[in-house]
Amino acid sequence: MHPLPIFIISDSSGETAITTLQTAVSQFPDLSVQVTRFPFTATKNKLTNILQQANEVHAVIFHTLVQRALSTELINFCQKHQLVQYDGLNPAIDAIKQRIHQEPLQTPGVNHSLNDTYFDRIAAIEFAVTYDDGKLPAGFKQADLVLVGVSRTSKTPLSLFLANQNFKVANLPLVPNTKIPDELWQVDPKKIVGLTNSPKILEQIRAQRMIAYGMDPASNYSNQEKIHQELDFANQIFTKLNCLVINVANKSIEETATLITSKLGLEPAPFD
Repeated sequence: MHPLPIFIISDSSGETAITTLQTAVSQFPDLSVQVTRFPFTATKNKLTNILQQANEVHAVIFHTLVQRALSTELINFCQKHQLVQYDGLNPAIDAIKQRIHQEPLQTPGVNHSLNDTYFDRIAAIEFAVTYDDGKLPAGFKQADLVLVGVSRTSKTPLSLFLANQNFKVANLPLVPNTKIPDELWQVDPKKIVGLTNSPKILEQIRAQRMIAYGMDPASNYSNQEKIHQELDFANQIFTKLNCLVINVANKSIEETATLITSKLGLEPAPFD
């Protein structure tokens, strides 16, 4: 079966359409897709050229065109040529317009403007990088969140994901027989999240990690007994900290981040 051609058309970056597409495609595990992206499509001539290409391969079109004239042009073309299209933006705009009786700006890229939220996000990302892996425990008291857990519980990627939601996040690896920094005990427990995982999944992840580095996967790092010791140590620390604990086994970064923000009552800033 040939890959399904999908066109992403936007008069901004197209990230919204990409996210929607990824979520939809994930429901079809056997589906192969060929995605072609057309960001910053701001003129009728450019749009017409893209639509002609889409028609040639009979592509499915995901679009987020803020300019209503372009969106209407695309929809009319698809109806005429029997192409499947999905408007990921204007129905939402219309719903708000109908409720508040105001006309939308129809200005592409407004949510990418260099406002305070944008600069706060950059600062949060820099914070996550600076205070990653327990390098500078002094940052714990400045953080909105401190993630603690054994190796391979997604501390770093989760820190960066949450930083993209404007949270200043530091993280600390928990290693048996290693002193916990004094600064951690000075943090409000409501700002600390303990991350754990199932022993079997940790063993698999760590073994693959060793293979990727060209090393023997049957090492102490992926040894079941050692992993149980690490997890037991981490659980003891979680209990002393009296913090929220989340098992990340079989959870995506997005799912874990949502659990954290919802359970702690935090309001994340939206992604651009």
